[in-house]
Amino acid sequence: MRAYRISVNLKLGLIVFAVLIAVASLAYTNRLVRQLGEREQSIMQLWGKAYEQLSKAAQPQELNPYLPELRALEALLRRWQAGEGAGLPSPETIERYRRAVLWAQSMPQTSELSFITDAILVPNTFDIPAIVVDAETGRPVNWRNVPGVPDTLSIRSAEDSLRLMHRLEARLDAMAAAFEPIPIRIDYGDQRLEQRLYFDESNLVKQLRVFPYVQLLFVGLFILVGYLGFSYVRRSEQSSLWVGMAKEAAHQLGTPISSLMGWLEVLRLPGLPPAERQAALDEVERDVERLRRVANRFSDIGSLPKLERMAVAPVVAHTADYIRRRLPQQGKRVRLEVDVPPDLQAPLNPELFEWVVENLLKNALDAIETDEGRIEVQGWGENGKVHLEVRDTGKGIDRRQWKNVFRPGYSTKKRGWGLGLSLAKRIVEDYHGGTLTLAASRPGQGTTFHIELPAGR
Repeated sequence: MRAYRISVNLKLGLIVFAVLIAVASLAYTNRLVRQLGEREQSIMQLWGKAYEQLSKAAQPQELNPYLPELRALEALLRRWQAGEGAGLPSPETIERYRRAVLWAQSMPQTSELSFITDAILVPNTFDIPAIVVDAETGRPVNWRNVPGVPDTLSIRSAEDSLRLMHRLEARLDAMAAAFEPIPIRIDYGDQRLEQRLYFDESNLVKQLRVFPYVQLLFVGLFILVGYLGFSYVRRSEQSSLWVGMAKEAAHQLGTPISSLMGWLEVLRLPGLPPAERQAALDEVERDVERLRRVANRFSDIGSLPKLERMAVAPVVAHTADYIRRRLPQQGKRVRLEVDVPPDLQAPLNPELFEWVVENLLKNALDAIETDEGRIEVQGWGENGKVHLEVRDTGKGIDRRQWKNVFRPGYSTKKRGWGLGLSLAKRIVEDYHGGTLTLAASRPGQGTTFHIELPAGR
């Protein structure tokens, strides 16, 4: 159940993560696009005013603001040349004044004109499509950055000119729908020329509008790949779990069945003494009890077992006795010591918890590769918790492999199938509400597993 909840929570977490990324990206991009749009509108208004000022500055009265004064000086020079007035300058001086006036009349005030041309209109640094249209005729008179239309005004043929105008007029409809045109008013004496500046979003803004959806696509692909990978790993673990369960069931049932078959052969012997027959029947009874316990274990794995508050020591001692009977068959001189206080109690399912202790002791026994070794089981109570540690003097586990110890299918034994620790962890955590952790392990120095259970009341 916990694995299923983790799977569902992970999937929901991925979906929520994707939604949050999409919402945050859309909100930020919309804000950025709005700011850039306002900036581009301000730029185009500046561009329109610059265009208007350039046309205004090109008129004669604007090119040289001192023309009236120069005309007055010119009239004075004409009187001097006619000999009118007192204290006339020499003819050479009058000629020099005349040339100075003519030169001043031809010099415009170019600083403002140069700034508008060089800093605003000519560089074209904003990459904003724009078309200037005559208000009366509706014909484009100037354009810039229009896709598919060159900025140059040089047209080779009438066909090129007609095709270019069609493209510009087609773009005008889209620009008019996007933004309100900016009016440009130019006065030539008593006449007024009106034009309109149409514009559209730059390529940068258009790309930014698409960016959140591209980002969402990549996030979706990432989640899809992660989901498929997670599903594959989960299916692989489930497959390993089922295979391991089948092998574990065969192993658990195989030992008492083999023993029963042997005792049946003993009971069939003719002339068997009554004492030996009774001993054989006692062994058969123990094997039958073992089979019942194994059946109950697998039955409780698929359901929520009932927990009863009981002493921990007898459960551990019963399993330790079973392991001790196997020690001579292993050909090892291993000491198995149990130190669990008799008053230490916790809510347990005895058959499942025996399976946990049995798996830990079997792993400890298999980890001892030398002829001699020691396994210790120690228990104590602390802060409303029951603690149980299983220590061995075996080969230990490399620190890089700690994270894989409880994974189904992981095993360092040549003939193991990597299910014992995974089942033990599930029984302790899912059925008893406790924890099973690898407390310590070093290669060549042994391993310590730690069980923590609620003491209950």
